Amino acid sequence: MKIIIATHKSWNVENAEKLKENYAAEHEILILKDKSELNLQTLDGFAPDFIFFPHWSYIIPAAIYEKYPCVVFHMTDLPFGRGGSPLQNLIARGITETKVSAIKVVKEVDAGPVYLKEPLGLEGSAEEIYRRASELIFRTMLPQFLEKEQTPKTQQGEPVYFKRKTPKESRLTEDMTLVQIYDTIRMLDAEGYPNAYISFGRYRLSFKKAETGQNVVKAEVEIREDEYDISGSGTPG
Repeated sequence: MKIIIATHKSWNVENAEKLKENYAAEHEILILKDKSELNLQTLDGFAPDFIFFPHWSYIIPAAIYEKYPCVVFHMTDLPFGRGGSPLQNLIARGITETKVSAIKVVKEVDAGPVYLKEPLGLEGSAEEIYRRASELIFRTMLPQFLEKEQTPKTQQGEPVYFKRKTPKESRLTEDMTLVQIYDTIRMLDAEGYPNAYISFGRYRLSFKKAETGQNVVKAEVEIREDEYDISGSGTPG
């Protein structure tokens, strides 16, 4: 089998390289790490049986998913949680367990038929969760595609939609409980995400590595002059 893995997160790239090495004698695996590499010239030259997208933050063009079977890995038990920023929306709702759904890409976002689902716990920081999800995808889910034919099944149930989080939603506010403060810090503590913050005059205090105990939240803080633009429309995810 010939497959392409398109991903740009460091932990996924590391695991993709390991998968490629482990299956080198049986399958051809091409790893694309940049959005510019995902084009029909590259794909047609390789002619993949599948293209897999673990944690891909970009729109997949119709010309690609209509020509080649494309599979995305979404961090919710679909059809619950279609849409952007799934991890952040799950944690904000107080959800502690989810599933990673491997679905076929179709025109409607996250609405494609489901190949596989695997459970995932949501404890720890966002990066810790993403790394666990990556291990699950590359050690458990992708090998199932390589070792046995998978048939996708139509999603069952009423869809619940998530809205992509915006940078200004990273701000800690005075009305938050300690649990909400802890969750906001940890849900944004990952490579490529804007850390939770508070404004203090001309400074911005950004928080990461949160720990929680009885009536206390501890975290590392970084203080910088506030030169950030928080009017943007979205965060990665």
